[in-house]
Amino acid sequence: MAERTNPITPAGFAALRERYEQLFAIDRPAVVEIVHWAAGNGDRSENGDYIYGRQKLRAIDRELGQLSKKMKVAQILDPSKQEDRSRIFFGACVTIADIDDVQRIITIVGDDEADASNSRIGWNAPLSRALRGARVGDVKTVNLPTGPKEWEVLNINYPLGE
Repeated sequence: MAERTNPITPAGFAALRERYEQLFAIDRPAVVEIVHWAAGNGDRSENGDYIYGRQKLRAIDRELGQLSKKMKVAQILDPSKQEDRSRIFFGACVTIADIDDVQRIITIVGDDEADASNSRIGWNAPLSRALRGARVGDVKTVNLPTGPKEWEVLNINYPLGE
């Protein structure tokens, strides 16, 4: 099975790396110290610090593994370097309107940095997939669980380079 690449913005990748470093360099050693101390206190079967510490350590190791896999397949794409700014691609900030002229501004980002509450939509979300390659004035249909919904592209912006 071929590994899939994972597009991500430079800021999104930096956030993944920061989380990994926090867990690896600070959180994990602190929990290991607690588990080591608790293990020296005798009976481990009823030692809450030991039991909880081991569970916490497993959770940290699991998250470290997930972050490592995500960073390994990450493809860092800088939206400010997008050459064709007339179409919707990764990193675009798009203004769309539905049939009732309700406007919405979204930014298309990597799946690992998506945050719907801040209008950051993941690259593989149904709305992002429907809008890929669209130009201003295009009407795209998104198939939602409640049925199809049409969105018109009103504006496309990309962040400016440094």
